[in-house]
Amino acid sequence: MKSTFLAWIFRMPLIRRWSLMYSHKQENIAEHSHQVAVVAHMLAVIRNTVFDGKLSPEKAATLALYHEIAECWTSDVASPVKYSDPSLTREFKKLEVAAEKACLNTLPEALRDYFEPLLVSEKADPIYKDIVKAADIICAYIKALDELRFNNSEFAHVKSNLETKLAPYKSLPEVAYFIDYFLDSCVSTLDDLTSAPLLRK
Repeated sequence: MKSTFLAWIFRMPLIRRWSLMYSHKQENIAEHSHQVAVVAHMLAVIRNTVFDGKLSPEKAATLALYHEIAECWTSDVASPVKYSDPSLTREFKKLEVAAEKACLNTLPEALRDYFEPLLVSEKADPIYKDIVKAADIICAYIKALDELRFNNSEFAHVKSNLETKLAPYKSLPEVAYFIDYFLDSCVSTLDDLTSAPLLRK
């Protein structure tokens, strides 16, 4: 039997994020997953090089690439809807777990043990799961800042909510370091970027 796993992955660009909101720039889960992978990789590198950590940046990046895998089956559900009622939240969480397992089962059986901790969130390594979650919130926060930069007030409450979600992760030294060194420039203009001084010793 042929595997449909990659066929589902390749449909990720079709799945729009922020689907119930007016957006200056549309975003899909493929580009979001790429951005989260870049940030998760960077966070792990920072942990290792600045704070004497022992993480695998490649593992962090790979987990991030698959962190929205359930949405290949469920599409993106707006957070205000998903978390509007505890009973709804529980059912959405069950649906997400079922979708993750369904995606896993599209793989040949010989590959499933390898992919299970990457695709099924409850099987993920907790340390890397935290790194990816921090990266996920950071990328959403950058998106909110970018929309606000273009006077899209639709994202004002998103920014506020994400600041609350990001606060506990600031206790991770790599997150605080990332915010200090990288966050502001992510919403800079092209002129600001090209005129910024290069970091040199």
